[in-house]
Amino acid sequence: MKAIVLAGGFGTRIQPLTNSIPKPMLPILNRPMMEHIILKLKNELNITEIGVLLYFKPDIIKEHFKDGSQLGVNITYFQPDDDYGTAGAVAFAREFLNETFIIVSGDLVTNFEFKKIKKFHEEKKSKLTITLTSVENPLQFGVVIANEENRIEKFLEKPSWGEVFSDTINTGIYIIEPEILEYIPYKKNFDFAKDLFPQLMNDNIPLWGCSLKGYWRDVGNPESYRDVYKDIFNKEIELSIKGESTKIDDGIVYCEGKLKLPEKIRISGTVVLGENVSIAEGVTLKDCSIGNNVKIKKHTEITDSVLWDEITIGSKSKINNSIICNNNIIKDEVKASFGVIMAEHCEVNKRVSFEKDIIMWPDKVVEESSVVSTNIIWGNKYKSSIFEDGAVIGRTNIELSCQMSTKLAEAFGSILPVGSNIYISRDYHSTTFMLKRAFLSGILSTGVNVIDPGNIPSNVMRHELSKNDDVAAGVHFRQSIFKPDQTEIIFYTSEGLVIDNKLAQSIERIFFRENFRRVKYTEIGTLHEDVEMQDKYMHQILSSFDKSLFHKSDLKIAVDIMNGSTSNIYPQIMNQLGVENLILNAHKSENIKANDIEITQQNMRNIVRCMNLSCGFLIYPNGHKLQVIDDTGVLIYDYKLLLVILWLLDTTTDKKLKVLLPAWAPDFIEYKNIEITKAKLDNFKAEQLREYDLIADSDGHFAFSEFGLNRDSIFASFKFLELLKKSEKKLSKIISKIPEFCYQGENIPCPSSLKGKMMRKFLEDGKNYETSSIDGVKINFSEEEWILMVPDQHAEFLNLYVQAEDEKKAGKIFYRYQDKIEKWISE
Repeated sequence: MKAIVLAGGFGTRIQPLTNSIPKPMLPILNRPMMEHIILKLKNELNITEIGVLLYFKPDIIKEHFKDGSQLGVNITYFQPDDDYGTAGAVAFAREFLNETFIIVSGDLVTNFEFKKIKKFHEEKKSKLTITLTSVENPLQFGVVIANEENRIEKFLEKPSWGEVFSDTINTGIYIIEPEILEYIPYKKNFDFAKDLFPQLMNDNIPLWGCSLKGYWRDVGNPESYRDVYKDIFNKEIELSIKGESTKIDDGIVYCEGKLKLPEKIRISGTVVLGENVSIAEGVTLKDCSIGNNVKIKKHTEITDSVLWDEITIGSKSKINNSIICNNNIIKDEVKASFGVIMAEHCEVNKRVSFEKDIIMWPDKVVEESSVVSTNIIWGNKYKSSIFEDGAVIGRTNIELSCQMSTKLAEAFGSILPVGSNIYISRDYHSTTFMLKRAFLSGILSTGVNVIDPGNIPSNVMRHELSKNDDVAAGVHFRQSIFKPDQTEIIFYTSEGLVIDNKLAQSIERIFFRENFRRVKYTEIGTLHEDVEMQDKYMHQILSSFDKSLFHKSDLKIAVDIMNGSTSNIYPQIMNQLGVENLILNAHKSENIKANDIEITQQNMRNIVRCMNLSCGFLIYPNGHKLQVIDDTGVLIYDYKLLLVILWLLDTTTDKKLKVLLPAWAPDFIEYKNIEITKAKLDNFKAEQLREYDLIADSDGHFAFSEFGLNRDSIFASFKFLELLKKSEKKLSKIISKIPEFCYQGENIPCPSSLKGKMMRKFLEDGKNYETSSIDGVKINFSEEEWILMVPDQHAEFLNLYVQAEDEKKAGKIFYRYQDKIEKWISE
């Protein structure tokens, strides 16, 4: 039996620990992680022929392991010339793999018994065996369901929370027969989970899942690296430690060289010392791993921490819950009581205090007596991705500083072709003006040209972006409506759609590695203004409607612009269409508060009712959301507005229409002329979206494909008026025609670590009913009654949606499952 160790990953999520070394070389008890894996393969399976797949920083791995003889194995290195994916990389070792082989990632920490996997593989006469285990947070892994015979039935790689159907995951440990290599193309991007496994399942080749219990951790971010050490010190996993052990006080010291410790020293827990470590008197060491050439001066405390090599720590310092990388200097009386993750080549001067758990990126200097309360790069986001649903969101001038904005631009520009054009727009706030200016300088430095339409709503820029083949992408800056201290930077594709996770991860990889493209001075991008975009947008809206329909109408409308960027557009369109109107809050204001929305809604209700208007519109500041007040002054809830628009479409058309909705949209009404598809909307490309007449949700967002594929409250509001006029009915009368039912959504607190378990429990609980997992888990009790649970992608709660005949039945379903969730969480 042979082995392949995967050691080519970029380690983007674990930055800055991998700033100068590849992730498999991160030290665990003064051995690289990958060394523990190689020793495990040799000791448990007696494997001596090991292939190592390299890509990122390969020389560091080669220099350490050489030919493998010092570990009693023979290592053959394989280095693809590009990133071909996990399976595509294995194809480069095809000639080496002439017998059964096991594949293991070099960045795992595990105590799984490899012999059990081999025995399972042989008993099943398997061609490909996947090792499975259960984890709290399955998002970064492939989620798996196997039947009672352990044959895999369903597989989904790196799902969102709404797609998680189990907490059983693919550990990345495989045993494979050589003939499976015939399915892997050479020099093509090919992934085990995304490509090979589905192909084998389609060809009816059984994939077997060997479920193991034990310790398994993918060291994917700085926190998980720190957690490995906590687990080691808490005896949850035992790994080999270099050197001799000596019991001192209440602890055990492992030392590679000759142990030289002063008499006045306190030791507790497990302490691991590398070579040439100097410890002064009065030092306290508790549960810590210290590398080579480290000097710790008098009366310093090191607890629950990891120190790499070439480090000096001054006297009377307190280092707790910390990771200190190579070549760092920490001077006297430094306090890091809550923790610090410090990349290499940093200098912390005397009497510095870290007031919370902090991350420091390489080459940083902290001045004497400083109080550090924020990460020295990027707010508190280092533990996860920068992007959330295609946007970067942060507190203005704190997480989202000018430096951050410039780096984002450099990363984004580096994935675009030199000489390409992009739109960059913003709202009118001074915060977005500042950050956009910083972004401009970064994007121009990558050789990308900028077309600046100025202060316009995002829906206007996106509409023009989707129509202009000469523009490669778009970026919009806006102040958050609900959290005014935050700025949102949204990135769009050439089709005007929000970028997907794959593209966001590509940008992040460049951002963290700082591998920015620097063009020659003759290729620096240019900046042009587009003063006609707004006029072109208004012209296209006006040409989309029959003006005579509105001129002849008796519609009287009130519109609240909500002090947004649509104030320069909406009144002009309304007046040119000839609709009698009252416009409110069409002026710019930077003093908007989150609770102003409720006041705005109440004011509009009063105005519509008192003035006997046909309806009232709330156009949200960035032109993306629409809310409607009916002619009696009642606010139409967002989900009911969707039903009103569907009713209008169904009754005013003779042709069949196609509508795309999310899984949680209400669905108790059947329509004569509308075919509804429910799906996860962000899985669709522009070409697929064009097949639908309306793309909408139950939150006030509407995209009519006759005009564009993007949420647009301006067009949607005039389309609504057109349909209302064609129906020749009052809005309140239309609402009364919609059958009575109850639809509600609530949030239930749930730790992210238990979301996968909740998805599995929901599926198990619904086994006697029809279930679906389009987005989340939906249990259908009847055709009209159901509950849907969708874990929130970013916050620690579950979204529960219930549809039932009346409020009493909906409440009964909701509270039943609320009790179940609370019970499942506490188990």
